[in-house]
This record gives sequence, C-alpha cells and structure tokens, in this order.
Amino acid sequence: LYNYLVRRRAVREILPRRADGMTLEVGSGISPISPADDRTVFTELSFQALRTLKGAQGAGHYVVADATRLPFKPGAFRRAVCSEVLEHIEDDSKAIREMTHALEPGGSLVVTFPHRRDFFAVDDRFVGHHRRYDLIEMLDMLQTSGFRALAVTKVLGPLEKLTMGAAAAFLTQLFPSGGIGKNLVSRPLPPAALVKVFDLFNRLYAAIARLDARIWPTRLASVLLIKAEKQKTHGA
Repeated sequence: LYNYLVRRRAVREILPRRADGMTLEVGSGISPISPADDRTVFTELSFQALRTLKGAQGAGHYVVADATRLPFKPGAFRRAVCSEVLEHIEDDSKAIREMTHALEPGGSLVVTFPHRRDFFAVDDRFVGHHRRYDLIEMLDMLQTSGFRALAVTKVLGPLEKLTMGAAAAFLTQLFPSGGIGKNLVSRPLPPAALVKVFDLFNRLYAAIARLDARIWPTRLASVLLIKAEKQKTHGA
C-alpha cells in the first residue's frame, strides 16, 4: 500500500547508498525495507513469510528469528533496520536491546514506529498493535538501550491515520466475524486493468501522503523515523 511505499522511501533515503558491512532487517515480513543483496540479513518469526520473501527476492540472507532473541554474535552488523515492528512486540525494550547487542559500536539503527499514544484506534487494533509511541518515550527507550538519536524525520501525517482508520472500520464492518485475510485471499483475482488502475492510484496517494507529512508539525505525525547510533561506550 501507499504507506509502505512512503516508509520504504524514507528509510532508504537515510541509509547509505553504498553500504559497507552487514545490514540486519528485523521483522521484514514479506514487505522488506532494505535492498536485497549479499550484505543484508532479513529476519522474521514466520518461516512461511521468509520463504515467500526469498522466492520473490532471491538475493540476501534469511533467518527465522524472534526479535527478542536474535541469534547473532555481538557486533556482527554495521546497521539495523526495524520498521513498524516494535509496536507488535510485547517486550519491545528487549527487542531493542537485542539490536544493540547485534550492532558494532558506532553502528546505526533506523527505526520507524506509529506515533502518538492518543492516536490509538480501530486501525491499530485491526493490525495487532500493542501500542503507539510518543516521541519522547521512544527516544528514552533508545537511550536506555545504548543508542544516541541522530535524527528524527516525519514519515506520514494525519492523512494516513484517517485513511487507515476508515479502511479498518470498513473492513471490520464487512467481515464482522473475522477471517478477513481468508475471505480476501479466497476471492478471484481482479482484472489486470483494474490492478493497473489501483497501482497508479496507490502511487499517486503515496505522493500526497508524503506531502501531507511535510506540511504538518511533528507532533501530528502518524509515523516517525529515528536514526540512532550505538554509543561506543555501550558494551556488546
């Protein structure tokens, strides 16, 4: 969807174009953020999701892993990406500590997250969020885990919140007994022409959503990005 396209673009803009060292993406699912190459490791709790992703991308390394128990040596990675993942994890602070452990001193972390606790609504429950985060809360959690924030960037604004809230409310009413994914997957594929129209509209809406994020203040952003650095004095 449009919000994924905006988020991926925002993360890739802040990552180095010619990266040296290894990159770790935590919780990639089937929609990764990092470019797929031989220096990138994708992790995900679901074996099926990783198998699907590997079949689609080919390049890269794929490891089934719990974000709160990453199976890597201390300092194995130069950078880590964790995009729209922490809000799905009950022990989110432990997941951040695991990423601290996996990064080399001075290594970077790029994290995106749903912003503002008082924005929590039907769309968050729909996708299984445990919480949303206030900015100061996320900054404190990163600092406690050994990171120093370098930059805070707005990714999506209130338009995204209104759009996804309306979509979640509609789907909840359409499938009141649950099983939304099963119902959608079992339906026949739409005509190719309709898919092309949707893709065009989706990309146009992504451009509008990027503009929306820019014009509103940070306090009204629905998704934020933080780039942080592992402090060199923090033990692995």
